[in-house]
Amino acid sequence: MAGEAGSVSVSMLLAFRAENVRSFRDPLDFTLEATALAEDAVPRGVPWREDGRHPLWVLPAAGIFGANASGKTNLLRVMDDMRRIVLTSFRSGDPSGPMYRRPFRLDPAAESKPSSYEIDLVLNGIRHEYKFVIDDTRVIYEHARRFPRGKAAMLFRRHGDELELGESNRSKGRAVAEILRPNALYLSAAAAANHPDLLPLYEWFASNLTLAEAQSRPTRWAYTAHLLTSNDDRREQVLALLHAADLGITNARVRKLDPQMLERFRRAMRILSDREDEPEATEHDAEAPFLGVVLSHRGAEGSVELASEDESLGTLVWLGLAGPVVSALAAGTVLLADELEASLHPTLVAQLVRAFQDSESNPKGAQLIFNSHEAGLLGDSAGERVLGRDQVWFTEKLHDGSTRLYPLTDLNPRKDEAVGRRYLAGRYGATPIVSNAEFDMLAALIASGKRE
Repeated sequence: MAGEAGSVSVSMLLAFRAENVRSFRDPLDFTLEATALAEDAVPRGVPWREDGRHPLWVLPAAGIFGANASGKTNLLRVMDDMRRIVLTSFRSGDPSGPMYRRPFRLDPAAESKPSSYEIDLVLNGIRHEYKFVIDDTRVIYEHARRFPRGKAAMLFRRHGDELELGESNRSKGRAVAEILRPNALYLSAAAAANHPDLLPLYEWFASNLTLAEAQSRPTRWAYTAHLLTSNDDRREQVLALLHAADLGITNARVRKLDPQMLERFRRAMRILSDREDEPEATEHDAEAPFLGVVLSHRGAEGSVELASEDESLGTLVWLGLAGPVVSALAAGTVLLADELEASLHPTLVAQLVRAFQDSESNPKGAQLIFNSHEAGLLGDSAGERVLGRDQVWFTEKLHDGSTRLYPLTDLNPRKDEAVGRRYLAGRYGATPIVSNAEFDMLAALIASGKRE
C-alpha cells in the first residue's frame, strides 16, 4: 500500500462503534482503516506498537452520504456525545443526577436498554481501545486497554461497582476508585486525579471529535478570531486558508467589542474548551482576543472592509471553518463537519478534503469526518475521485425510523465504477424515495386554491 509510515508520536482514529444511540438502535461500526481499495498515497502508515513494526494504514478523511433525515448528522453527533460524556461525567455531573444519554426513542423497548460507545485509536504511537456502557443513571461497564508490544495490556475494567486494575500505577488507580461515582466514568475521574496512564486518553477526547455544525458557527467564529490574534504562525495559516477560497479576502482583523459582547466571546471560548460550567472569567479568558472579525476585500482602488451583515453566507461559513480546520491540521486532530458543502462551491469543498488527504498540508495525520450531499466528491472515474472507494459511507433510514450505516466497500465497487452517477441513480441505496403522487397531490391542492 502506498504511503510512508509516520512518526511514533502520531495519534489517529481507527474505528468507532456504538449501539442504541440517537437514530442508531442497532450496532454501528465505522472504521478509518484502509482497505485494498484505497487510492494510492492516501492512507497513512501509522506505527501502533513500541517496536514500530507492521504499521496500520489509516485514512485521513471519510465522507457519509445519504438522504435527508437518514442519520448522517447523527453519526457525527454520537461521536461528539462520547466526547461530551468523557469530558463532563465526573467534573460537571451531579453526584445523584442522570447521565447524559440519547438512546433510540422511536422504540419504547430501546429507551430502557443501555447505550454503548467504543473507540479504537493510535495514541502517541500506541494502539488503545476504550469502551463504556451506560443507562440513564449509571455506568454499567467500562474498560480501557493498550497494545504496547502488540498484545493487549489492560489499564482497567469495570463491571458496575466492581473494578479491576491493570499492572501499571495500581496505587494511583486505587486512589481514583475512592472518588469514583456510579454515574461518572472511571476515565473521567482518573483524569481529574492525573493518572499517568489514562490522562493522555482523556486529553485526546478534549482535543478531538469536535463537531462543526450550523448551530456552533458563532463559537467557531470566536475560535477563528482567537487564532487570528494568538500568534503569527496561526494568523498566517488562517489568512492563507481565507485567501485560498478565492472569496476576494485580502486581510482580517479582530475589533474590540463592548463588555457585553466580550462576555459572550468568553463564554463561547469556555464552551469550545468544555469549561462552560465555570461561571467566572479565567486568566485564559482575560487574555483572550475580542470577538469581531472584520474582513477586507479586494476593491477597485484597494482593500475595503465590510461589516459582517454585508458578507455572503458562503464567506461566513468559510470563516467558521477556517479556525477549526487550521487547528486540526496543525495539531493532527479529528474534526467532524456537518453538511460540509453547505453554502460552499463544490470545488472549494473538494480542495478542503484534499488538504486533509495531502501529507504536505497535513503532516501530523489530522482526520476529517464529514457528511455531504455533494456527489462530485465521489467522482465517475478513478482519476476524478476526491474520496477513495473505502472512504465512502452511506446512511439509510429504515421503515422503523432507525438508521443503517454501511460502507461502499460492502457493495464491491469496481476500480473504474462511476460511483457518483450510480449514487445519484440510487444504485447504492441511501437516496430519498420521493413520491410523485404526493407532489402531484400538492400541485392539485395549490391549483384548487387558486380557483377559489
